[in-house]
Amino acid sequence: MGSGKKQSVALKKVLRALAVIIGAFITAYGLEAVLIPNNVSDGGVTGLSIVGSELIDLPLGLLIAVLNIPFIFLGYKQIGKSFAINSVLGIASLAIGTITMHHIKPILDGDTLLVTVVGGIIIGFGMGLALRNGGALDGIDMLAVLLSRKLPFGTSDLILFLNAFVFIVVSTVFGLQGAIMSGIAYYIASKVIHIVEEGLSGAKTFKIISKYPETMVETIRDRLGRGATYNVVEGGYSNEQFKEITCVINRLEESKMKEIIYEIDPSAFVMVYDVAEVKGGSFKKHDIH
Repeated sequence: MGSGKKQSVALKKVLRALAVIIGAFITAYGLEAVLIPNNVSDGGVTGLSIVGSELIDLPLGLLIAVLNIPFIFLGYKQIGKSFAINSVLGIASLAIGTITMHHIKPILDGDTLLVTVVGGIIIGFGMGLALRNGGALDGIDMLAVLLSRKLPFGTSDLILFLNAFVFIVVSTVFGLQGAIMSGIAYYIASKVIHIVEEGLSGAKTFKIISKYPETMVETIRDRLGRGATYNVVEGGYSNEQFKEITCVINRLEESKMKEIIYEIDPSAFVMVYDVAEVKGGSFKKHDIH
């Protein structure tokens, strides 16, 4: 590997680590300036840390750092060294951020619905930024990954179960209303994390079986600027052969794609899949006529 390429890789690692740290400070701001002053918690290890901080009067940052240690070890064993290093950076930054911002003036006060929405968006953006750049700010997801290998449940089911337990604990300190608001804020944060990880322009795959495949592909290319591929498929009942069209588009182009399909062949068989990431190949737009 040349020195230029080594420098490029090193720079990329530094920028990713910096993004994780920024994400952690954004999350800390959401906690200290929005959620905690209004008796609303987060989920996961951070939620347990907030409860512990209220009960035993220890700095939130200290509890976040200490309680996440076993989960960082899990992350190192299950996911890898670079993930563990970035997670240490992220969790340490989150801990420092909550300590330094502890006496910051709340930006919202009293309106519980607005608090949950704004707080959820801010911490979701921060956590999503960290995850997108290879670091976690909360260890509960790592525990869920490990348990899913030992138990007959999916990772998402276990995350939901573990957080249900967290919000039961939260209710003992913040009351039932506080726990419900915390759950809503966590739900909003999880949706924002998903958007930030995938990007607003995440891709979709369309698989189309039409009586007019050539016309369909030509129109998609002319009006959307997208290329497509063919697969020859055979009907299981009729044994008739068809050309199945596969086309990957930006999710913002979805409605236009459906309009084209319906216009050319209203009876076309269409399947649509979410695509987490697209790299390489020819995922680029041609000129639209």
